[in-house]
Amino acid sequence: MAEPGQGFEPATGDGPEAPAAGRAPEVRTAFEGLLQIRRLVNGPAGASVPAPWEVRQPPRAVALVLEAAGIAPSALDAEGRRTRTGYRVAAGAEAGRVEVTWLGPPGTGAAEEEQERLADCAAALERAGWVCLLYRGPRRRRFLEVEPPR
Repeated sequence: MAEPGQGFEPATGDGPEAPAAGRAPEVRTAFEGLLQIRRLVNGPAGASVPAPWEVRQPPRAVALVLEAAGIAPSALDAEGRRTRTGYRVAAGAEAGRVEVTWLGPPGTGAAEEEQERLADCAAALERAGWVCLLYRGPRRRRFLEVEPPR
């Protein structure tokens, strides 16, 4: 959760575990705001495609879509160790692209469930107008590459 006066920040999976109390209404309000912005600025495409601000800040927009879909983000403790299994959103190798990975603490089986869970992430993102491609990266771990439609 954001500090007072700082505004809402969606969970990217690289921060501390957000307190559950009060988070769901904030996420819902932020996502409803995103859809309203889309309807206002996207003309005939309306809420079906990302708005210009989303295209300029894709990690933040993608994280909001995933969190609003009810998919759990990963989390880190103060020492940078994973404490929860979930998605992680980060800037991609190319500008305008985002990588979504499925990570968890060692021994939790995150690697075994990543294909199914990344498919869930892709479905949520595609419903929100994003384009997703599933790849295998280093150590044969899968990841999604996400970008706005062209």
